[in-house]
Amino acid sequence: MAIENRCRSALVIIPLFIWGAVSASQVPVQRPSLDVEREFEQATQLHQSGDLEGAVRAYLAILTKHPGRVDVRSNLGAAYSGLGRYEKAIEQYKQALVIDAANQTIRFNLALAYYKAAWFSEAATELDRFLVASPTSSQVPNARLVLADCLVRLGEYKRVIELLSPLAETDPNDRKLAYLLGSALIGDGQLSRGQQIIDRVFRGDDSAEARLLMASILLLADDAEGALKEIQHAIELNPKLPAIQAWYGRVLMRLGDTEKAKIAFKSELASNANDFDANLYLGILLRQDKQIDEAKNHLLRAIGLRPRDQYARYHLAAVYAVAGKPGEARPLLEGVLKEYEDFIEARVLLASVYYRLNRKEDGDRQKAIIQKLSDEQQAKQPGSPGGADQNVSPKPPSNSNGITKQPQPQ
Repeated sequence: MAIENRCRSALVIIPLFIWGAVSASQVPVQRPSLDVEREFEQATQLHQSGDLEGAVRAYLAILTKHPGRVDVRSNLGAAYSGLGRYEKAIEQYKQALVIDAANQTIRFNLALAYYKAAWFSEAATELDRFLVASPTSSQVPNARLVLADCLVRLGEYKRVIELLSPLAETDPNDRKLAYLLGSALIGDGQLSRGQQIIDRVFRGDDSAEARLLMASILLLADDAEGALKEIQHAIELNPKLPAIQAWYGRVLMRLGDTEKAKIAFKSELASNANDFDANLYLGILLRQDKQIDEAKNHLLRAIGLRPRDQYARYHLAAVYAVAGKPGEARPLLEGVLKEYEDFIEARVLLASVYYRLNRKEDGDRQKAIIQKLSDEQQAKQPGSPGGADQNVSPKPPSNSNGITKQPQPQ
């Protein structure tokens, strides 16, 4: 089956909600002296007043003398997160968990830091652990929604459906659930059911969010012209809506207007450097324009956001092949084909890579598999041309990657 017929995309996830972190200072700890308590109180006051840089310095000063203070490390993580220094926040939360592995408040905050850093796989892992360990926590509803968002971004649609379907039955008009569950259903190929959920909740809504959502549905249904009208209307209503330029670029790319598509993708990345779609598709277009170094940078960022995405890995392998680095292209392609055996374009490129590496037997084996897959596809679709072109760009792969509002530490 050709890539165009095989790819599916999830709906855009519109920013609808904010998840707040829980302050670890709520958790009782043993405190060694009144002097340290006064220092901690002063640091906390700086934090709460919005002087995050001052709070960081104060927390660090305490930790030089008392490195085992879990509450200080956790609040330091929250301060770093508020400054957008997510890797430092993650480091502090992880160190706090080494000291107090059972502290689920800190684990939840670690998950949120991973989420804000767009490390969705790591965030999902910590949220799973949190939900198992704290089934009665007041943060469970938020944790489920953050987990569902992570799973949508990771393309694990069946897990999202399993997680959210019971909740949606309890509250069928919840907008957050409708977006996430509808996105997962459409990503899973259940277009009709997903659209029913979306239509029920957002019928009659003329907001930019609703228009963008309709554009995404039309694009998935191969009505690019209809999608263009909807997304242009959405841009008129709110040109700064997160993910709107990435979707605009996808529509333009489908219509063949690659120059305007590149402008749209770059516009999205100017405000959100971690948008998966914008990085992936801009990387693809730059590769086609022979701008190899810039293409590689965007594709590497896309893979960092979704390490298992087959199209990001395939196109990065193509960049390496064009750059004369078949040795770097080979493991990427072999990894893709372990998971997606009928990805003909990847096999075509891998055969070429094997020949360049003087692995003729491996290249010949790939050619035989390609011929077999092409024959099978022709048999299923009489009249369609056989074979595949390694330069074919897929339709948008399974991913939404709209940007939700990020959780803020308390």
